[in-house]
Amino acid sequence: MLEIESWILAIGVLLLLGVLASKLSDWLGVPALLLFLAVGMLAGSEGLGGIAFDSAEVAQAVGTVALVVILYSGGLDTNWSAVRPVLVPGLLLSTVGVCVTTLVLGGFAWFMLGEFSSFDIGTVGLTWLEALLLAAIVSSTDAAAVFSVFRTSPVQPLKRIRYLLEFESGSNDPMAVLLTTVILGLMTQPSTSTGQVLTTLILQFAGGGIAGFAIGFAGAWVVNRIGLAATGLLPVLVLAFGLLTFGIADAIGGNGFLAVYAAGLVIGNRLKVGREFVAPFHDGLSWLMQIAMFIVLGLLVFPSGLFPVAGVAIAMALFLMFVARPVSVFLCLLPFGKPRNEIGYVSWVGLRGSVPIVLATFPASYGIAGADAVFNVVFFIVLTSVLLQGLTLVPSTRWFGVTQD
Repeated sequence: MLEIESWILAIGVLLLLGVLASKLSDWLGVPALLLFLAVGMLAGSEGLGGIAFDSAEVAQAVGTVALVVILYSGGLDTNWSAVRPVLVPGLLLSTVGVCVTTLVLGGFAWFMLGEFSSFDIGTVGLTWLEALLLAAIVSSTDAAAVFSVFRTSPVQPLKRIRYLLEFESGSNDPMAVLLTTVILGLMTQPSTSTGQVLTTLILQFAGGGIAGFAIGFAGAWVVNRIGLAATGLLPVLVLAFGLLTFGIADAIGGNGFLAVYAAGLVIGNRLKVGREFVAPFHDGLSWLMQIAMFIVLGLLVFPSGLFPVAGVAIAMALFLMFVARPVSVFLCLLPFGKPRNEIGYVSWVGLRGSVPIVLATFPASYGIAGADAVFNVVFFIVLTSVLLQGLTLVPSTRWFGVTQD
């Protein structure tokens, strides 16, 4: 074990490298999160830093806290008047779209890696549930990735498309989490009935939504009326309500990720005092969480474990980008008469990022055999997505003709 002084030094160095990496991403046009992951991998046990880190539980805890802050910050920064026109299609993408992606990609994974495949995560090849698990883990687009790319991109898409993509990425994580945990539950407790699964899904969404909006309204009321003498405490107070929301939603059986996004959306749009202090604080905190999360996830990766699954992961990533994601977007947006170029652009900007990697640590905590293989496949899929979709985001905005004037 390192002494506390050594840990403080290591954290300081890693944060410094993370900030410098964000500047490098501006110069190179590479998504910052990719460089954050690279910093973590270089600092890891197989990299130059030699930091020995292999705790999926710690990575999961760091990732959960970071996602709470990032989603909450995203909600605080979202203008309700901008979201309202895209609310229905956004909700369809974040629920039905995630389910369709899971089924389509899961079917491909099962067909490609079925019982006659040599790929092994506990059995010879993949069972149907194991294939669905892999697909569910990577089924949601990533709020940290999407928010980060749009904040730093020199070319912006039409506002209605950007708001749709940001709302989708901020609200579809709960469905991916639910599907992943439900499938893991079915794998560890095969006697679970369909009724129990549906009841769990309904309670998670209802509890998360109710807790988020209720605490959001209460939090906004308190913040607007408390009259703190120290204005620097206002952002801390707002943060406290976000953390309370996640904990209370989880305690009543709701989905905490959905709850914090909803609470942030309410507080951010009802805040009347101290916005000039709250916004910069939470923007900086969101960046800190992104750097910390991606570096920790990068530390968890052993590059030598990626090569054996490269072929499988690349095939799944390409199928996800060119088939599963477009099918789900087309089915969800078809009723709204969206132009084909907008549907195409929304399909392409389906970046995968931190959420799939965090969810990929769940199988280990459930005691699933072959959890390391799942993590490595998911990590490689995320890398492929960030490289192809992240690097082509600016030119694709022009290719699809959706550039904001």
